[in-house]
Amino acid sequence: MKVKILFSMLCCMAVLQASAQRPTPDLVKTNQGPISIQPIEHASLVLNWNNKTVYVDPYGGAAAYKGIAKPDLILITDIHGDHLDTKTLEAIGTSGVTMVAPQAVANELPEIYKKQLVVLANGDSTTQAGIPIKAVPMYNLPESADAMHTKGRGNGYVLQMGDKKVYLAGDTEDIPEMRTLKNIDVAFVPMNLPYTMRVEQAADAVLAFQPKIVYPYHYRGKEGLSDVAQFKKLVNNKNKQIEVRLKDWYPKK
Repeated sequence: MKVKILFSMLCCMAVLQASAQRPTPDLVKTNQGPISIQPIEHASLVLNWNNKTVYVDPYGGAAAYKGIAKPDLILITDIHGDHLDTKTLEAIGTSGVTMVAPQAVANELPEIYKKQLVVLANGDSTTQAGIPIKAVPMYNLPESADAMHTKGRGNGYVLQMGDKKVYLAGDTEDIPEMRTLKNIDVAFVPMNLPYTMRVEQAADAVLAFQPKIVYPYHYRGKEGLSDVAQFKKLVNNKNKQIEVRLKDWYPKK
């Protein structure tokens, strides 16, 4: 009995510790209840809306998701290990959970996931867990066959959650398809060299498509963390109506 009690206490402590390392979730109102936005790490986040839980690019192992509801839907953007992390997929328990991914990711996934996979190319749409999803391009500029992210391989996603549109940019630069987006309420935009883009590029793109709320994410590069405070300054110096939310995407381990 004492062993069971001790084990339960240790489990509770582990959950509390994991939760303490995560930023407090943000809320965005919709006409069908709020979207809860939980940063996890780097490009990974969890969205909870209308009693559905969406994991984006699950990464960081089971500990990163302790205390968070199991996913109803998983979105994967690209084949790189910080987006397609099969060890984390195994650890968090994804049996029967629908996964949305591009073909390149489908080609890399173990066979056990194939029956629960919905493959989208850039421009394709689907509705899963009651959420309309559109796959949009993500790629490096200038376009080249040897780019880290070639056009058509990976997906960004636009989700319709009630009356709000959520844009998950994935690994991309300030491509025309991003700059011409319309009516985006919440955007997650990367900024890290040499993988995506400079802070200045990201700010310029955001000023072009003018989301109501923007989160810098995926901002750890070869030279460390990008200056997200400078990103906020560049955006708000020209448009104070865009709400730039800075969160800590790199928990201490």
